[in-house]
Amino acid sequence: NKLKQFARDISKLKGLYIPHWTYDSDTTTDYIGQRGEHYYTTETYTDSEGNDQTRQVQDTHWYPAAGRVGVSFDDILVPASDTLPRKYVDELEPWDLPNLTPYTDEYLSGFQSESYTTDLRGGFNLAKDKMAPEIDSKIRWDIGGDVQRIDSKTTYYQNITFKYILLPVWISAYRFKDRNFQFLVNARTGEVQGERPWSWVKITLAALSVIAIIGIIVYFASK
Repeated sequence: NKLKQFARDISKLKGLYIPHWTYDSDTTTDYIGQRGEHYYTTETYTDSEGNDQTRQVQDTHWYPAAGRVGVSFDDILVPASDTLPRKYVDELEPWDLPNLTPYTDEYLSGFQSESYTTDLRGGFNLAKDKMAPEIDSKIRWDIGGDVQRIDSKTTYYQNITFKYILLPVWISAYRFKDRNFQFLVNARTGEVQGERPWSWVKITLAALSVIAIIGIIVYFASK
Protein backbone atom coordinates (compact mmCIF):
# COMPACT_ATOMS: atom_id res chain seq x y z
CA ASN A 1 0.00 0.00 0.00
CA LYS A 2 0.98 3.67 -0.09
CA LEU A 3 2.32 3.65 3.47
CA LYS A 4 4.74 0.79 2.76
CA GLN A 5 5.89 2.50 -0.43
CA PHE A 6 6.46 5.69 1.54
CA ALA A 7 8.37 3.91 4.30
CA ARG A 8 10.72 2.25 1.82
CA ASP A 9 11.60 5.62 0.30
CA ILE A 10 14.59 6.34 2.54
CA SER A 11 15.05 9.77 0.97
CA LYS A 12 11.92 10.93 2.80
CA LEU A 13 13.46 10.14 6.19
CA LYS A 14 15.65 12.68 7.95
CA GLY A 15 18.23 11.52 10.47
CA LEU A 16 18.60 13.75 13.51
CA TYR A 17 20.56 13.47 16.75
CA ILE A 18 18.40 14.92 19.52
CA PRO A 19 20.30 16.27 22.55
CA HIS A 20 19.34 14.93 25.97
CA TRP A 21 20.45 15.30 29.56
CA THR A 22 20.55 12.27 31.83
CA TYR A 23 20.62 12.69 35.60
CA ASP A 24 21.51 10.44 38.50
CA SER A 25 20.46 11.49 41.98
CA ASP A 26 19.85 10.17 45.47
CA THR A 27 16.76 11.67 47.08
CA THR A 28 15.50 12.00 50.64
CA THR A 29 11.91 13.12 51.18
CA ASP A 30 10.24 14.20 54.43
CA TYR A 31 6.47 13.92 54.26
CA ILE A 32 3.29 14.50 56.24
CA GLY A 33 0.20 12.58 55.28
CA GLN A 34 -2.61 10.32 56.40
CA ARG A 35 -3.16 6.58 56.48
CA GLY A 36 -6.65 5.37 55.66
CA GLU A 37 -7.95 2.04 56.96
CA HIS A 38 -11.24 0.74 55.63
CA TYR A 39 -13.96 -0.63 57.86
CA TYR A 40 -17.46 -1.86 57.12
CA THR A 41 -20.83 -1.30 58.73
CA THR A 42 -24.17 -2.93 58.05
CA GLU A 43 -27.03 -0.74 56.95
CA THR A 44 -30.66 -1.53 56.34
CA TYR A 45 -32.51 -0.35 53.25
CA THR A 46 -35.78 -1.01 51.46
CA ASP A 47 -35.56 -2.59 48.01
CA SER A 48 -37.76 -1.83 45.00
CA GLU A 49 -40.34 -4.38 46.16
CA GLY A 50 -40.70 -2.82 49.59
CA ASN A 51 -38.69 -5.47 51.45
CA ASP A 52 -36.10 -4.64 54.11
CA GLN A 53 -32.58 -5.65 53.12
CA THR A 54 -29.11 -5.25 54.61
CA ARG A 55 -25.79 -4.47 52.95
CA GLN A 56 -22.18 -3.79 53.85
CA VAL A 57 -21.03 -0.18 53.48
CA GLN A 58 -17.36 0.76 53.32
CA ASP A 59 -16.01 3.74 55.23
CA THR A 60 -12.50 4.85 56.17
CA HIS A 61 -10.77 5.83 59.40
CA TRP A 62 -7.95 8.32 58.81
CA TYR A 63 -4.82 8.47 60.98
CA PRO A 64 -1.93 10.97 60.85
CA ALA A 65 1.31 9.77 59.28
CA ALA A 66 4.76 11.29 58.83
CA GLY A 67 8.15 9.98 57.88
CA ARG A 68 11.15 10.02 55.59
CA VAL A 69 11.85 7.94 52.49
CA GLY A 70 14.86 7.59 50.23
CA VAL A 71 14.85 6.80 46.51
CA SER A 72 17.84 6.64 44.14
CA PHE A 73 17.51 7.42 40.45
CA ASP A 74 19.74 6.42 37.55
CA ASP A 75 19.69 7.90 34.03
CA ILE A 76 16.56 10.03 34.24
CA LEU A 77 16.31 11.11 30.61
CA VAL A 78 15.26 14.65 29.62
CA PRO A 79 15.14 16.01 26.04
CA ALA A 80 17.33 19.12 25.85
CA SER A 81 15.64 20.56 22.75
CA ASP A 82 12.09 21.68 22.04
CA THR A 83 12.35 21.47 18.26
CA LEU A 84 10.22 18.31 18.26
CA PRO A 85 7.09 17.75 20.37
CA ARG A 86 8.34 16.69 23.79
CA LYS A 87 5.45 14.29 24.34
CA TYR A 88 6.48 12.26 21.27
CA VAL A 89 10.19 12.37 22.07
CA ASP A 90 9.51 11.11 25.61
CA GLU A 91 7.47 8.21 24.22
CA LEU A 92 10.45 7.01 22.15
CA GLU A 93 11.85 5.55 25.38
CA PRO A 94 13.29 3.23 26.44
CA TRP A 95 16.72 3.81 24.94
CA ASP A 96 19.57 1.34 25.37
CA LEU A 97 21.60 3.80 27.43
CA PRO A 98 24.06 1.14 28.71
CA ASN A 99 25.37 0.97 25.13
CA LEU A 100 26.23 4.67 24.88
CA THR A 101 29.61 5.30 23.28
CA PRO A 102 31.93 8.33 23.46
CA TYR A 103 31.32 10.96 20.80
CA THR A 104 33.17 10.77 17.49
CA ASP A 105 32.51 12.68 14.26
CA GLU A 106 31.88 9.43 12.38
CA TYR A 107 28.57 8.92 14.18
CA LEU A 108 27.19 12.14 12.66
CA SER A 109 27.51 10.81 9.11
CA GLY A 110 24.08 11.00 7.48
CA PHE A 111 22.53 12.72 10.50
CA GLN A 112 22.02 16.32 11.49
CA SER A 113 22.68 17.32 15.07
CA GLU A 114 21.02 19.88 17.30
CA SER A 115 22.43 21.86 20.21
CA TYR A 116 20.57 22.04 23.48
CA THR A 117 18.01 24.75 24.17
CA THR A 118 17.15 23.49 27.66
CA ASP A 119 20.09 24.20 29.96
CA LEU A 120 21.43 21.93 32.69
CA ARG A 121 19.40 23.51 35.50
CA GLY A 122 16.20 23.61 33.47
CA GLY A 123 16.70 19.99 32.51
CA PHE A 124 17.08 18.97 36.14
CA ASN A 125 13.80 20.69 37.01
CA LEU A 126 12.14 18.53 34.35
CA ALA A 127 13.95 15.48 35.75
CA LYS A 128 12.46 16.25 39.17
CA ASP A 129 8.99 16.04 37.61
CA LYS A 130 9.88 12.58 36.30
CA MET A 131 11.16 11.48 39.70
CA ALA A 132 8.07 12.68 41.58
CA PRO A 133 5.70 9.75 40.81
CA GLU A 134 8.21 7.17 42.09
CA ILE A 135 8.84 9.24 45.22
CA ASP A 136 5.08 9.50 45.82
CA SER A 137 4.73 5.75 45.35
CA LYS A 138 7.45 5.14 47.95
CA ILE A 139 5.71 7.54 50.37
CA ARG A 140 2.39 5.72 49.95
CA TRP A 141 4.12 2.39 50.56
CA ASP A 142 5.72 3.83 53.70
CA ILE A 143 2.40 5.20 55.00
CA GLY A 144 0.71 1.83 54.53
CA GLY A 145 -2.95 1.14 55.20
CA ASP A 146 -5.62 0.73 52.54
CA VAL A 147 -5.43 4.24 51.09
CA GLN A 148 -3.09 7.17 51.62
CA ARG A 149 -3.06 10.94 51.47
CA ILE A 150 0.09 13.03 50.99
CA ASP A 151 -0.50 16.45 52.53
CA SER A 152 3.01 17.86 52.11
CA LYS A 153 6.51 16.74 51.20
CA THR A 154 10.01 18.19 50.90
CA THR A 155 12.58 16.43 48.75
CA TYR A 156 16.35 16.84 49.02
CA TYR A 157 18.62 15.85 46.13
CA GLN A 158 22.15 14.56 46.76
CA ASN A 159 25.02 13.07 44.74
CA ILE A 160 23.71 14.57 41.51
CA THR A 161 25.58 13.64 38.33
CA PHE A 162 24.68 14.22 34.69
CA LYS A 163 25.61 13.36 31.12
CA TYR A 164 24.98 15.23 27.89
CA ILE A 165 24.14 12.76 25.13
CA LEU A 166 22.88 12.66 21.54
CA LEU A 167 20.22 10.09 20.60
CA PRO A 168 19.42 9.17 16.96
CA VAL A 169 15.92 9.64 15.56
CA TRP A 170 14.47 9.27 12.09
CA ILE A 171 11.93 11.98 11.29
CA SER A 172 9.45 12.23 8.47
CA ALA A 173 6.08 13.66 7.56
CA TYR A 174 3.34 12.64 5.18
CA ARG A 175 0.17 14.17 3.84
CA PHE A 176 -3.19 12.49 4.36
CA LYS A 177 -6.59 13.99 3.50
CA ASP A 178 -5.10 17.47 3.12
CA ARG A 179 -3.30 17.33 6.47
CA ASN A 180 0.39 16.96 7.25
CA PHE A 181 1.37 14.38 9.86
CA GLN A 182 4.80 14.03 11.45
CA PHE A 183 6.21 10.88 13.01
CA LEU A 184 9.44 9.99 14.80
CA VAL A 185 11.30 6.68 14.89
CA ASN A 186 13.76 5.62 17.57
CA ALA A 187 16.70 4.72 15.32
CA ARG A 188 17.92 2.15 17.85
CA THR A 189 14.72 0.24 18.65
CA GLY A 190 12.21 1.13 15.92
CA GLU A 191 9.71 2.61 18.39
CA VAL A 192 7.38 4.95 16.48
CA GLN A 193 5.56 8.00 17.84
CA GLY A 194 3.69 10.88 16.28
CA GLU A 195 0.40 11.86 14.76
CA ARG A 196 -1.49 8.84 13.51
CA PRO A 197 -4.32 8.89 10.99
CA TRP A 198 -3.57 5.26 10.05
CA SER A 199 -3.12 2.02 11.88
CA TRP A 200 -0.17 2.43 14.24
CA VAL A 201 0.67 -1.24 13.77
CA LYS A 202 1.17 -0.66 10.04
CA ILE A 203 3.27 2.44 10.67
CA THR A 204 5.46 0.55 13.17
CA LEU A 205 5.98 -2.36 10.76
CA ALA A 206 6.80 0.08 7.97
CA ALA A 207 9.32 1.89 10.17
CA LEU A 208 10.99 -1.40 11.14
CA SER A 209 11.29 -2.29 7.47
CA VAL A 210 13.06 1.03 6.88
CA ILE A 211 15.54 0.34 9.68
CA ALA A 212 16.18 -3.13 8.24
CA ILE A 213 16.84 -1.65 4.78
CA ILE A 214 19.20 0.94 6.24
CA GLY A 215 21.01 -1.78 8.20
CA ILE A 216 21.53 -3.82 5.03
CA ILE A 217 22.87 -0.77 3.18
CA VAL A 218 25.28 0.04 6.02
CA TYR A 219 26.41 -3.60 6.20
CA PHE A 220 27.29 -3.87 2.51
CA ALA A 221 28.78 -0.38 2.44
CA SER A 222 31.20 -1.42 5.18
CA LYS A 223 32.39 -4.46 3.21
